[in-house]
Amino acid sequence: MNITTQLSAELSLQEFQVKNVLALFDEGATVPFIARYRKERTGSLDEVQIRELLHRYEYYKELDERRQAILDSIREQGALTPELEGKIKGALTKAALEDLYLPYKPERSTRAAKAKEAGLEPLANWLLALTEERCDVLAKAAGFVNAEKGVDTPEKALCGAKDILAERLSDDADIRRRLRESAAEKGFIVSAVKKEFAGQKSKFEMYYDYREKASAIPSHRFLAMQRGEHEKVLRLSLELPTEGVTERLCSALVKHPRSAAAPYLREAALDALDRLLLPAVKTALRTEMRERADAEAIKVFGENLAALLLAAPAGRKTVIGLDPGFRSGCKLAVVDDTGKFIETATIYPHEPQRDRERARTVFLSLAQRHKPRLIAIGNGTAGRESDEFVRAALKDIPAEERPLCVTVSEAGASVYSASDAAIKEFPDLDVTVRGAVSIARRLQDPLSELVKIDPKSIGVGQYQHDVNQTRLKESLDEVVESCVNRVGVDVNLASEELLKHVSGLNRLTAANIVDYRNRNGAFSSRADLKKVTGLGDKKFQMAAGFLRIPGAQNPLDNSAVHPESYNIVKTMAGRLNVDIGGLIGNTALLKSINKEDFVTKDAGLPTITDILEELEKPGRDPREEFKYAKFDESITEIEHLREGMILEGVVTNVANFGAFVDIGVHHDGLVHISELSNTYVSDPKKIVKAGQAVRVKVLKVDAEAKRVSLSMKL
Repeated sequence: MNITTQLSAELSLQEFQVKNVLALFDEGATVPFIARYRKERTGSLDEVQIRELLHRYEYYKELDERRQAILDSIREQGALTPELEGKIKGALTKAALEDLYLPYKPERSTRAAKAKEAGLEPLANWLLALTEERCDVLAKAAGFVNAEKGVDTPEKALCGAKDILAERLSDDADIRRRLRESAAEKGFIVSAVKKEFAGQKSKFEMYYDYREKASAIPSHRFLAMQRGEHEKVLRLSLELPTEGVTERLCSALVKHPRSAAAPYLREAALDALDRLLLPAVKTALRTEMRERADAEAIKVFGENLAALLLAAPAGRKTVIGLDPGFRSGCKLAVVDDTGKFIETATIYPHEPQRDRERARTVFLSLAQRHKPRLIAIGNGTAGRESDEFVRAALKDIPAEERPLCVTVSEAGASVYSASDAAIKEFPDLDVTVRGAVSIARRLQDPLSELVKIDPKSIGVGQYQHDVNQTRLKESLDEVVESCVNRVGVDVNLASEELLKHVSGLNRLTAANIVDYRNRNGAFSSRADLKKVTGLGDKKFQMAAGFLRIPGAQNPLDNSAVHPESYNIVKTMAGRLNVDIGGLIGNTALLKSINKEDFVTKDAGLPTITDILEELEKPGRDPREEFKYAKFDESITEIEHLREGMILEGVVTNVANFGAFVDIGVHHDGLVHISELSNTYVSDPKKIVKAGQAVRVKVLKVDAEAKRVSLSMKL
């Protein structure tokens, strides 16, 4: 199989695109670099297309390795025919490959293998070839009795012969394929409640007696059913269509329907179906369903994570972060406009201490000294009570100086607080204070802060603990890499945790950059990066375009223009009789440039177009403008909700069936997919994203079950 040709056909790409992407990857190029700076070679493929190509390439590489191992194994057995070799070389899936290999797998301890050892294969072949209607089959079988081999009666000899024929039928790759395809198309997944849970309420109630087509079941429903099975509440099974299958299998064995062997052959065919084929096909279908559900859940998680990472930053503003709590108090942390930690305090405005007056004095003292523009309040336990307390205290500050209160998701903050990265940065701070610092920084720049946390701890997944963890980690790492490089990184402010995700860098080079910065002061140019230990020419090439240096002597160092293209910009400026600074942001001059005049063998129209767009708005942030939701101060508990209320909230998670929204009552409400819009919605992620401020209407409240149904149809 030619992998390049196969990938080209499968992904609807031209062969040069496939070849060039694979060549660039082999040369050590990263996906963000290839997508941004090698458009001529890839035909302007985007990151999604490039990643899909690389994933499929890895699949086919593994397939080829397995194919070669199978060919070697069958060749060693002396069983490789030209026809079989052709089928193996033409197999395009791992399942098809394993089907072809099944009859030749060594060391198979099956009933058929034992029957062959007992010398019963000639009897099986005789049954298959028999055409006579009047023949004493038992008498023939008596000739194969061998007590030493465990075959002490003619009946046992016949059973062994039928086992051989059943396995032979089951091992037929074409039969397996057709049955598997039929099962995938027409099979049903069925769930039933176990006896001990019958009549009891549980989160799996809707699946107590449930049946859905296997090919159509959404990811979240299958994963929910699977979790119910794991928690021993549900029993799952597969219903597979057998109409016509029995007849086809019988006809595959029974070539002479009137022969004396026909009844035995039919029994062998039925045994092949019930004992071998159906269980194998059910296992394969269940695996396929799980992989499909995993892939969809991982995709949803990745999209939610990207939305959070790319959430609008509040920007460089002094912030007081508040990590709320009751008994242990509320931890306050002040960070300046660069995210640097300044001061901390602990207040106890809530039960059991309820020292509100002192808490108010301490909080206002901090606010008056540091003049914060924003107060970031964690949305965990005591979050709404803390928000209410802060808003009341802020009334003592003149309106024109009063900072804004913003509720911030604190998912994963406790994980970060106890992490090695947090300990390294703040070895002398209590974990709860580190949490308050993280909450404040999340508001300033969600991307810079959230990259410090294991994505799985951020809490925007759909059954994230039930899916393939290796694939989940790989996918989320790709999302983080994509987001960091899409936004770009200020090399003089970025943490080691952020820098390690930049194209071409890793933890070691990121640490070396921070160390160099600490010893030598801020970088004044991109060229200075070459002085960093471990940052050679290749790493510099991969990373430079994604690293920003505000205030650099060369303004291009604070843009997405790659250093390899600086001469192009210099030539443009020279022809227009301006310096580079006079060209940047000058829309009229930039519009007057004829792109074709600057095309070279290394820089085609896509590169020239990107350069001109970047020069018009250098270093532009692709993230949206900062907005926040204003919670209703009178609504703090689920009991306060009434049907028909219109409230503001923040989207915390998006699933295939809808979106979860925090409206400030400690329990997220659900906007079902049918309530997201007045028009049909096929994908909730096209309407909302995690972190988005939205207005919702309360449809239904179940205070006992802690469930709130919401609508965005206002």
